[in-house]
Amino acid sequence: MKLALGQIADWIHAEGDFDESAEALGYSIDSRTVSAGDLFFAVRGERVDGHDYVESALNDGAIAAVVSMRWLRPGTVDEARLLRIPDCDDCILFALQKVAWNVRRAWGKRVIGVTGSAGKTTTKECIAQVLGTTFNVLKTEGNYNNHFGVPLTLLRLEPEHEVAVLEMGMNHAGEITALAKIAEPNWAVVSNVGPVHLEFFPEGISGIQKAKYELVQALPPDGIAVLNGDDQRVAAFARGLGERALMYGTHNGVGVRAVNIEDRGLLGTDFEVELRGFEADPWPMTLRLPGRHNVLNALAAVAVGVLAGIEPLECVSSLEQMVPGEKRGNVIEFHGAQIFNDTYNSNPRALEAMIRALAVSNAKRRVLIAGEMLELGPEAAKLHAECGQAAADAGIDVVIGVRGLAREIVHAAADGGARAMFVETPEQAGEWLRTNAGAGDVILLKASRGVRLERALDALALGPH
Repeated sequence: MKLALGQIADWIHAEGDFDESAEALGYSIDSRTVSAGDLFFAVRGERVDGHDYVESALNDGAIAAVVSMRWLRPGTVDEARLLRIPDCDDCILFALQKVAWNVRRAWGKRVIGVTGSAGKTTTKECIAQVLGTTFNVLKTEGNYNNHFGVPLTLLRLEPEHEVAVLEMGMNHAGEITALAKIAEPNWAVVSNVGPVHLEFFPEGISGIQKAKYELVQALPPDGIAVLNGDDQRVAAFARGLGERALMYGTHNGVGVRAVNIEDRGLLGTDFEVELRGFEADPWPMTLRLPGRHNVLNALAAVAVGVLAGIEPLECVSSLEQMVPGEKRGNVIEFHGAQIFNDTYNSNPRALEAMIRALAVSNAKRRVLIAGEMLELGPEAAKLHAECGQAAADAGIDVVIGVRGLAREIVHAAADGGARAMFVETPEQAGEWLRTNAGAGDVILLKASRGVRLERALDALALGPH
């Protein structure tokens, strides 16, 4: 949202000789991506201090920069382009969040917060797809779902936007509460609770459940919660909400239900959507997102769409147009093999879901290339082993573990009777692909973001095997 520097300064109590009438056209915390007219916030991160890049940001077209009062500017930086605020450990971040909160308040329309241990990005995309048939929608882009990303997304709000769909991630208790104070969601969507970020939750999955519940707790008195009724931990969030909770899932008793499900594995799922209270036959749907688990993500979007007044058939038709995004199940053809690139992120629940999808795929040979899963705490080795056992039980033909604790996946898969091997790097996995992938193979790549498993695909450009 376009804002005068004077207005921003009032909100964050900034001082300086800047032009109060000058307008910020955008907002940035990364000098490498600054656009002309942006206001640069010199936030301090774990490894870098944004103050070191103020000069670069201004030279690249930023209209001004928000900096600490204690920062001593180099002689080449124009003091008239600095908004100075009192110094503290996170003062610039707090200023960014304060501006975002004020923008959200001034905009004043519906915000939908989306969270979950797995699938929250896909759920967010499905919801935005459905709402986009009727409304002008702002949605979270990329991985902007944390204390930096949520305010930066809110700052993209424009008067013409009618609804905002915000993904909210967390790896510590209290993070979603903090994000909700900035975004003030009217509706909450919770996809599931699973074993992720366990190293930050000594109490285990019950701590993750409480952390996800923070989004529901943050709702206003008239707020609505859209909840996965197939997940008992999420379904429990409906207690005390009455009609303000809408459940979706695959069993009797939910408001939005999938029936007659035909699982086509990594190629998608055919099913029908039933809506409680609608005097109509179920609506048939063909979902092209890989894996049966994505049926639930689609149902969440149908639930939100119907609540927003969109006809069920329109909700279903819009979801049928969706295709997997980059690194989220998109297909690469190589020498007659189909390679599903799902390398954006991973956790035990998500990996097991994709193993089930791989298992029912029509293939000459089903191959799983699974990278290490990060932030799983003291249970990490056990959780990796359980995924390896799941692969063996599902009849996966070849299992390749990549890096670190993925060795436990390999050991458990081999013990279960699968052909399994371990490699240290994505590049080594890529070499295996280049020399072994063949016609009729269906191959799944999945790993935590930090493994960079997509680098295995670089080897496919090296020529025929």
